[in-house]
Amino acid sequence: MGFTLRDPNRIGVAVLGAGRMGRVHVRNLGNIPNANVIVVADPVEAAAEAGRALANARRATTDPLDAINDPDVEAVVINTPTTTHATYIEAALRAGKAVWTEKPIAQELADTARIVDLWRETGIPVQVGFMRRFDPGYARAKELIDSGELGRIEQFRALSRDTNPPPLEFLLTCGGSFLDMSVHDLDVARFLVGEVEEVHAWASVLFDDRFAKANDWDTSVIMMKFRNGALGVVETARHSKWGYDIRAEVAGAVGKVVVDGERKTPATHYRDVATESDLYGDFMDRFEVAYRRELEVFFDNLGAGRPVSPGPDDAYETLRLAVACTRSWRENRPIRLDEVTA
Repeated sequence: MGFTLRDPNRIGVAVLGAGRMGRVHVRNLGNIPNANVIVVADPVEAAAEAGRALANARRATTDPLDAINDPDVEAVVINTPTTTHATYIEAALRAGKAVWTEKPIAQELADTARIVDLWRETGIPVQVGFMRRFDPGYARAKELIDSGELGRIEQFRALSRDTNPPPLEFLLTCGGSFLDMSVHDLDVARFLVGEVEEVHAWASVLFDDRFAKANDWDTSVIMMKFRNGALGVVETARHSKWGYDIRAEVAGAVGKVVVDGERKTPATHYRDVATESDLYGDFMDRFEVAYRRELEVFFDNLGAGRPVSPGPDDAYETLRLAVACTRSWRENRPIRLDEVTA
């Protein structure tokens, strides 16, 4: 099928979903020169209309398919609930529209693989919202690693602690915390170091019984062996009383890089034989720049006719890794990635 824009300098956009993340993306789209929001869709009419006003869009609708099929729309930005992503991506691709979508494509490997096949068949650009790749710290780490500045990569470590756990209603539908939360660290592992060969995951309910009710965990550790021989660990917790706590480290034969976004304001108050500084409140706060950059890069590449990334193939491989971690925890054994297929 292929993909061609009528005017690369003015790309008609449909935004699906005008909730919390949808509003963030709408505001960011307003600062992208070649993105022109035509329509905002949300099943809640008031939310759709509020999104339309925020975007200064032509119209609002409660029907996402109506938005996708608008003849003036050439790119679709998807911020809807996870269980709807694959449906709307497929509809957009069949309508010949480019796609930017929040992760994941789907919670199931088979559904994700189906979208990957359709994406390859149509040749239409699709970018998946693994926003940490666009954070300045992680992007710089990638540059250093790819340039060989660290030497042969030997070890990887990532740590993520959310400020507050999500509600039970969310836990019951998110697909599990390896798929919902740890997946970002797993994608960073693939992005910075490469594909993973084997995982062994441990997880426990240590502070919130709601996770047990959802057959889920609130605290985990993942050990990883990469195909290139490097070793890694991912630590995750779904609460942090001191603030949003996230960092990563990659060590090589001659150097290492640390991505540490702990302190929000680059100033420290010294007094009374002590120090004081502030921390980020949550992921929206910490990754504000990354959320803006991922859409800027998507529309810049789309307008220039360059490939967009990360794509559906990345979404499939990262989901496969998260599924392997889930299986390892439930079966209490190491899982090789070649055991996990659609």
